[in-house]
Amino acid sequence: MLKMTTELDNNGRKKDVIIYDGPSKSQVKRECNHLIELGEEMLKLKADELQSLDLPDEIEVAITTALKIKSRSGLKRQRQYIGKLLRSVDNETIEKQIRNIQHRHDTNTAQFKRLEKWRDNLIDNNKEALNEIILRFPDIDRQHINQLIRAAHQEHKQQKPPAASRKLFKYLRELEDNIY
Repeated sequence: MLKMTTELDNNGRKKDVIIYDGPSKSQVKRECNHLIELGEEMLKLKADELQSLDLPDEIEVAITTALKIKSRSGLKRQRQYIGKLLRSVDNETIEKQIRNIQHRHDTNTAQFKRLEKWRDNLIDNNKEALNEIILRFPDIDRQHINQLIRAAHQEHKQQKPPAASRKLFKYLRELEDNIY
């Protein structure tokens, strides 16, 4: 915030001087909006993820209350209240924890999509996909994966429910999980 005072200059004349005295009103509003957005991100988390944040009880109660509110205006007020409560805690730590949770979600989604792509390519008899998997997982049971591929391919041809496809996907996920 800017504050105007009067001082004397070198010639003895009065001179108006502007002194900075804390954050501006706009900066305070930006910080409040940031805390409200942080609260909204917390509302999107699952219950176990929310528990892992180790929040004060008052904030946890406010979040669980917000999840129950159906009224749009009531929810808006509750989000603002959560933002107000977040001013009293170290929100940098909370932000880092939320980013870690979101990163895990993104990583899991990317892994899931990669496994789906491999499965679909294997079902379409793409030899390059099979070679890529063999290179990535050298200890793979080749006979077993070939059986799964054949069964999924037949199932796809006959337009049956994708049971063998699921088994192939599950096997690929087990291979991936054993590496990491």
